[in-house]
This record gives sequence, structure tokens and C-alpha cells, in this order.
Amino acid sequence: MAGNKIGGAKAAATNKAIHGADFYARIGAMGGKKGRTGGFAANRELARIAGAKGGAISRRGPAKK
Repeated sequence: MAGNKIGGAKAAATNKAIHGADFYARIGAMGGKKGRTGGFAANRELARIAGAKGGAISRRGPAKK
């Protein structure tokens, strides 16, 4: 189990040795194929409206004079 960078590299090497060099590509593709929502790509106008709402919310306080 990866607890640091060295352990992560060892885990990745083990996964590739057991499951093949394309292990991470295959599991990534599985996740991409499971998506069913469509997101903002399905509705550009909705994306524009949501972006405008987010942009209108200031995270800074009022301007000091």
C-alpha cells in the first residue's frame, strides 16, 4: 500500500507486472465509459449561466476607500 512516493512507485510497478503495462490506461478507460451524465458539454447554455453565477459571487470583501 502506498504511503509515500517510493511506496507508490513500487505499487505501480507491481500493478504493471501483474496486470500488464497498460493497467492504468485500462482502468482509466473503464471509468470514462461509465459516465452517463453528459455534463456541461451536453448543454452549453447551462454552462454559460452557471459560469456567470459563479463569477458574480465575490470571495473578497467590499473595496476599501
